[in-house]
Amino acid sequence: MASLKELRNRIASVKATQKITKAMQMVAAAKLRRAQTAAEAARPYAERMEAVLSNLAAALEGREGGPPLMVGTGKDKVHLLIVCTSERGLCGAFNSAIVRLAREHVNRLTAEGKEVKILCVGKKGHDQLRRVYKPLIIDVVEFRGVKQLSFANAEQVGYKVRSLFEEGDFDVATLFFSRFKSVISQIPTAQQVIPASIPENGASIDLGGAVYEYEPDEEEILTDLLPLNITTQIFKALLENGASEQGARMSAMDSATRNAGDMIGKLTLNYNRTRQAQITKELIEIISGAEAL
Repeated sequence: MASLKELRNRIASVKATQKITKAMQMVAAAKLRRAQTAAEAARPYAERMEAVLSNLAAALEGREGGPPLMVGTGKDKVHLLIVCTSERGLCGAFNSAIVRLAREHVNRLTAEGKEVKILCVGKKGHDQLRRVYKPLIIDVVEFRGVKQLSFANAEQVGYKVRSLFEEGDFDVATLFFSRFKSVISQIPTAQQVIPASIPENGASIDLGGAVYEYEPDEEEILTDLLPLNITTQIFKALLENGASEQGARMSAMDSATRNAGDMIGKLTLNYNRTRQAQITKELIEIISGAEAL
């Protein structure tokens, strides 16, 4: 049985931890509002971009060829997985869920005889993936010290991805991130970005029956628009990750604070029982000594 001093030290230690987790919860709650607003503001732009690409792609139907970022290389041999995670931990299963989805894709593609390459965006994803897939990781992009992610950060990743594609290092690129739904719900998502994934039932632009002539032509517009779309989708993924990370951290720190409270209650009860038993023992010794006299 622990002594009273040990129990007091444990209670003091857990109380100190509880203060830290409570402070982290409040900080995450403050950052969540801004991150959620940024993620929700980026969604319409990304969806509109997909709608424009969908209409331009429909205009190119029946024609041979097309921009490489739209039609791909014509092969499906080498896959690049762009795994976006956070730079910090203490956010529950946020990073693990994204890595788990990426790991499932790696195992499936490997079983099909495909070659897999991994580009890690974020320290935590790299730390988890390198334990098993270190030979597959070709590069790591970290944003340590960046307080607010900007479009320039996404452009850094987008340029690297486009350069690898132009050099013929892969055929298909898939983006992994966590889509923010609520504070307690973040959805790990895989989105193909090269060749551009045009949803069949996605949003489209209502032309009202009008026929448009493009100047320059559709293919030239897509040549300029597709690189921007890659950066846009990466930027959206980073913003979604930012909101999901803060939501997951807020939920995790809330659970940790409540668990610390429960532990303090149990330790305090144990302390009181031990102290009462010690007092009772001392009283018995005093009474026994008095009777002996």
